Amino acid sequence: MAAADILKDKRAAAHKAAYEAPVEELNPARASLFRDDSMWPIFQRLRDEAPVHFTPDSNYGPYWSITRYNDIMSVDSNHQVFSSAKGISLTPKAAQGFRDPNNTATNFIAMDPPRHDVQRKTVSPALSPHALTVMAPQIRERAGLILDSLPVGEAFDWVDLVSKELTTMTLATLFDFPFEERRKLTRWSDAMTTPPGYPGGAADLQDLRATMNECFGYFTELWNQRVNAEPAGDLISMLAHGEETRNMTMAEFHANVGLLIIGGNDTTRNTISGSVYALNQNPDQYAKLRADHGLITSMVSETIRWQTPLAHMSRTATQDFEMGGKTIREGDKVVMWYVSGNRDERVIENPNSYIVDRARPRQHMSFGFGIHRCVGNRLAELQLTIIWEEILKRFPDIQLQAEPKRSYSTFVKGYEDMTVVLPTRH
Repeated sequence: MAAADILKDKRAAAHKAAYEAPVEELNPARASLFRDDSMWPIFQRLRDEAPVHFTPDSNYGPYWSITRYNDIMSVDSNHQVFSSAKGISLTPKAAQGFRDPNNTATNFIAMDPPRHDVQRKTVSPALSPHALTVMAPQIRERAGLILDSLPVGEAFDWVDLVSKELTTMTLATLFDFPFEERRKLTRWSDAMTTPPGYPGGAADLQDLRATMNECFGYFTELWNQRVNAEPAGDLISMLAHGEETRNMTMAEFHANVGLLIIGGNDTTRNTISGSVYALNQNPDQYAKLRADHGLITSMVSETIRWQTPLAHMSRTATQDFEMGGKTIREGDKVVMWYVSGNRDERVIENPNSYIVDRARPRQHMSFGFGIHRCVGNRLAELQLTIIWEEILKRFPDIQLQAEPKRSYSTFVKGYEDMTVVLPTRH
């Protein structure tokens, strides 16, 4: 049986299972569903029948699912009740013992005010409108070099040669990381976001420890170099010299490094890949874009919504809280399924369709809300805009050759590989 037929059968079986099971037994936190792109029926049913839903046991332990747009916004905007301090994503049971219980260091996205605010403020200048204006010509030059190096008329992996390359180049610039070693950032990011033993991730927990030791050892050296040099505009120097961050422990610095690597890598890279997939699945929309390059801006926002590169974020309740007729107890894990909220027909018209000229394309929750709204959202939009401006100058078509291989993750909603052909060049 062809791979496409196998996948079709898996999706049909998942749809059947989603509607045959009692609603209280539904568990959307299964990486296999995301790998097969077959989680949609579960989220549809939860939005319709149980928008505030408790799963008593799973591979990640017990958790609440919040699946409607407005409910997710409510949780995300209420950091007093829904804290980030005990983690911002579901952690598999097998990996929950990975972290040293005596190490309480964390990054700023997994903090509550006031610590969150001062650390976020320290790195924000590197992502300010002025900084992005300075960075844009370099991103455009690199995008052009990447695209000009691609083979015409031959199959290749778009994820590897384009999506990973552009985002890793940009991330290396933000860190002032040795450019020739930039693919280490890709490997470290994949290890942090993929369960051990699965494609793209570490072989096992021991390999994960070794990989993280390599990553954090490398960044410790960079910190030592920058702290002994004059302040500069890269993220490491900003942290090393920032009034509120220069005395942070190495463990806390490492936690922030992990956040910045993942935030600067996986999300934009998977949206770049997602745009190619979405346009191939919707040729009428691809035709609109070719006919009017002015639609790039709205297409970028629509892709960020439609792809939702981070499927969820989680919080921990600091007190008992009533929502949707249910009582969330103090200490409960609460998962905001952005991937579901972005398909909520109560808020977004025709949400399952990909529409490059959508009337309100920026109405999405892929960047989150409140104090934890993505600090790099404008950089993500900039990279996506530039890469598509440069693509449309060069290639009249990008042809997807097969169903892509998706990430095995309930957190990063992305692609491991995507085989395409560029039939010709302008």
